[in-house]
Amino acid sequence: MFVSPRRIQIFDTTLRDGGESPGVALRPQEKAEIAAELERLGVDVVEAGPAGDVEGARAVTAAVTAPAVAVLARAQQHDLDAAAGALAGARRPLVHLVVSTEEETAVRWAVERARAHAAEVQLSVEDATAADSVRVAHLCGLAVEAGATAVGLPDAAGRMLPSVYAAFLADVRRRCPALERVALSAHCHDDLGLAVAGSLAAVEAGAGRVECTVNGIGARAGNASLEELVVALRVRADHFGVETGVDTSRIAAVSRLVARRTGYVVQPNKAIVGANAFAHEAGIHQDGMLKDERTYQIIDPSEVGVRMTLPLGKHSGRHAFAKACAERGIHVSGEELNAAFRRFKALADLGGAVPIDAVFEEVTA
Repeated sequence: MFVSPRRIQIFDTTLRDGGESPGVALRPQEKAEIAAELERLGVDVVEAGPAGDVEGARAVTAAVTAPAVAVLARAQQHDLDAAAGALAGARRPLVHLVVSTEEETAVRWAVERARAHAAEVQLSVEDATAADSVRVAHLCGLAVEAGATAVGLPDAAGRMLPSVYAAFLADVRRRCPALERVALSAHCHDDLGLAVAGSLAAVEAGAGRVECTVNGIGARAGNASLEELVVALRVRADHFGVETGVDTSRIAAVSRLVARRTGYVVQPNKAIVGANAFAHEAGIHQDGMLKDERTYQIIDPSEVGVRMTLPLGKHSGRHAFAKACAERGIHVSGEELNAAFRRFKALADLGGAVPIDAVFEEVTA
């Protein structure tokens, strides 16, 4: 009998945690533009910002219909009132409450107060991974009893190894059976370069919601990268056995938009969305790709909205050079091709791009 895969919710915090990246200052209209693209992408939650950014949150609520719109609030009357105002008019308002393990007495009151204004409330224990799992489990139980619809256990400092984070989540789940009734949310930072690995481990440990950002932007070294997380779950569905609602073909478009609006350029070798992610210059790789694209590529680039390229450079081989010539309408073979290729290699050794036309300007048959 066919059993449908477990559905993982994607909680996008590009506009909130990503917006905390040094130097980033997204205006309300820019938040709305990115939020609309995130809705097309298919995320489940768009976190618009902190409760105090009323204009930004209202711009986001006006731009989307399907995803929940979240604002971050502390367990304080002022923040909760601001959250209510920021989410006024949202079709699916979500208050994202953040507490520390020292705020036990505020949990029930804050969740109940938030539920008075929003059908969805996520309570996140900010210092969860630095605390004892018994205490964290107790706070989780209080939150669920008070009406929280999701509980987040973030690795806010990026301290956890993936296996340790997974074990922590599993232990808290075991100690708090009430968590089976709500979404358990993972949130990893990339201080050790392990945010995506930690998030994937969290999924294996039973998390049903993952918080991430486009291009992995965020405070300090950033957050778990949405594109890497989603594509890993898709490509390795045989291992994880889960699915998301993300339309991966729109990943490249939203990545470019976020890069433009934040001014954070994506590094060329960035997985999934980097300029070189599907580029093959080495001769042995180019030869293999020309024979079978699966040789050095486990992801179909069209699935993420890009295409594979065979850039010509110092490391390129004869086959790729001949293909590039043919694509330009230049058909050469035998010694003529050999001479052209030698000239190309000589120019490539000087560094920089080598236009095909420049090769043939000085090559004679």
